[in-house]
Amino acid sequence: MKTTYRSLGFALFLVLVLSVPISLFAQSPFDGTWHTNMDQSKMSPKPIVFSLKNGMYDCSSCNPQIHVKADGQDQSVTGQSYDTIGVREIDSKTIEVKGKKSSKPVFEQTRTVSDDGKNLRLKSTSYRPGNDQTVTAEVSYTRIGKAPARANGTSGSWRVNKVNLSENGVTTTYKSNGDDLTMSTPAGEGYTAKLDGKDYPYKGSFSYDAVSLKRINDRTIEETDKLDGKATQVSKMSVSTDGKTLTVVSTYMPTNRTSTYISLKQ
Repeated sequence: MKTTYRSLGFALFLVLVLSVPISLFAQSPFDGTWHTNMDQSKMSPKPIVFSLKNGMYDCSSCNPQIHVKADGQDQSVTGQSYDTIGVREIDSKTIEVKGKKSSKPVFEQTRTVSDDGKNLRLKSTSYRPGNDQTVTAEVSYTRIGKAPARANGTSGSWRVNKVNLSENGVTTTYKSNGDDLTMSTPAGEGYTAKLDGKDYPYKGSFSYDAVSLKRINDRTIEETDKLDGKATQVSKMSVSTDGKTLTVVSTYMPTNRTSTYISLKQ
């Protein structure tokens, strides 16, 4: 959940993860372990737009936009969860993209276009600060519009079609204790916070360093994730009346991409 829309490494693919807070009741409907069903979830239809052409890599759907040399070397970027990006053209249909923060790996991706140029496959490994846990992902995309001329075959506008994540990327456990709510994932992300709208430390993520929780009603909580004091993701979570299904509507603020995640209680 939290990990799900957190980091697929690249802001546009991140979807990394399903982070959702929990209401603090004597017996909270949110307490327990939840597993995100990516087949039932619905990713943002907004296209991902990038290109590699004439030795330069551009991501126009990123915010801030990225424009760097595609020479395989670490290039400085600002406003992202990583501070350098390295892009390398492997061949006419494949590129490699790596992000780092303070020289530590944040994500590594390989993007490959199909022979007919209509589909894109992304394989990604994302990292967590302070531990050796990684989350792996495979994402398929469908091309929108025409491929740009004289550019690497991966270039263009793409819409997410299907996402597969490793087990530690779709599992989240919540536990309430009095006024405190604790969230944890197998990948090492987590926090303990109160439902008072104040900021509390968020650990184990390059994308977020603080979280605030707010109760909407008995079965709905709003979580705001922040980085360097700035809100980057707002997620509204609701538990069904039978207590078996968790629906999370999450908006990544910089790109205004909203996705809906469906999780089942284990």
